[in-house]
Amino acid sequence: MRLLMPQGTPLYETEQLVVHAIEELNTLNQEFTPEQPDQQALVQNVIVEYNNNQDAGEEGTHVATVRADLLTAETRNTSLLVLQDRWRDAVGEIPGALALAFKQPAVGPAGRAIEIRLYGNDLAMLSSVSFEIQQALAEYDGVQNLMDDLRPGKEEWLVRLLPGAMSLGVDGATIANQLRTAFFGQKADEFQRGDETIELDVRLRKEDKASWWQLQNYPITLTDGRQIPLSAVAELIPARGYARINRFDGQRSVTIIGDVDAAIANTGEIIAAVDKTVVAPLLDKYPSLSVSYEGEVKEGGSSSIGKKFLMGLVGVFIILSFQFRSYMEPVMVMLGIPLALIGALWGHVLLGYDFTIPSMMGFVSLAGIVVNDSILLVTYIKEHQKEGLDAHQAAVQAARERFRAVFITTATTVAGMLPLLLETSLQAQILQPLVVSLLFGIAASSFLVLFILPCLYVILEDRGLAAQHHLSESQVRA
Repeated sequence: MRLLMPQGTPLYETEQLVVHAIEELNTLNQEFTPEQPDQQALVQNVIVEYNNNQDAGEEGTHVATVRADLLTAETRNTSLLVLQDRWRDAVGEIPGALALAFKQPAVGPAGRAIEIRLYGNDLAMLSSVSFEIQQALAEYDGVQNLMDDLRPGKEEWLVRLLPGAMSLGVDGATIANQLRTAFFGQKADEFQRGDETIELDVRLRKEDKASWWQLQNYPITLTDGRQIPLSAVAELIPARGYARINRFDGQRSVTIIGDVDAAIANTGEIIAAVDKTVVAPLLDKYPSLSVSYEGEVKEGGSSSIGKKFLMGLVGVFIILSFQFRSYMEPVMVMLGIPLALIGALWGHVLLGYDFTIPSMMGFVSLAGIVVNDSILLVTYIKEHQKEGLDAHQAAVQAARERFRAVFITTATTVAGMLPLLLETSLQAQILQPLVVSLLFGIAASSFLVLFILPCLYVILEDRGLAAQHHLSESQVRA
């Protein structure tokens, strides 16, 4: 749990909120513990860190982080997501809190699910736009922990000169210097005591600094030595500035961050919808506004795996062209690659995995594997044609002969990688989307190739598009 309160919140208030959150966590721990093996406590340790909140990027008495160490994923019977949601509901909304986030450990280089960066020179405009975008995002199921980094700072008093103050010889610099001396002190004297030099500073007492009435009546010394109260020459206006102002490439910016429950919603679809329905009208409304998308959206969009995959396909095509002395047959042989994609996609659907970067890596690695069965099948068809069989008979005979070999090689590959797919450790779960692509892709491609590729070969032969160089002159004439 990560808590962010307004700047200036005293530590005791933050502590009270943290204690409340821990009490709710202990209640949930008592509820879930009987469900664990040997009735072990689900929550093993609770660590509280004040002055720390990684999301906020701030330090002070107004931020805190509560970490709960649970039983390992292999041991516990309670899902981390279930505990997280129950804890969020139990704590409820905290009055005055700027942000309250319940998160789980995340791995991978993709970055935050939602990270939208707004650019502009008008902070009020950026704050308004940020609020509108957050409202739109909050309407989607699965979107959680929304916040931005343009937050109010500590309470402050603006001192504004009254009309006629200049006629008394008082300007802004005079008041600022005298108030600075009163609050931060000024060295009045220095004396020696033994070997030590002691400096004597004069400043307001702590209780006088905290009193608005005392500040109103603070004596301002005029140029002629007379003193008048501060309220006679200036007015005090309560206000709040900003905790910090971020800049990127020399422009003021506000960054909106948030999380998305992948089991409920898709980050890309949400961002695309918000960009079309909310961000685009805002860009038309505020010409000085510009927007960029970071995090998962940027990392996913900037991945070069697609371009590298196309380069690999071109390489496979060139090699097969030399092998078969044809431009059509390599395309037919490479049919196993989209067939593998069908299997990989269905595997993710059946097992409930998202198609992520590891999934793409698994599919790309299939490109050089699944064509092997196709190459051998086409070679067998050509060998049977040399023996005098027509294209149809040669295709059927080659498919029969290669079925046993294809089945055994596919089965051994699946059996060898199945333990990794069934592993429950957190380390293995990172690789499981890749394994799903490999297993289901190989299985689907291997068996579909046996039925589809012979049909395509016969079609090419009937249309005269298949290479004839492997046949004798008499066979070609026939």
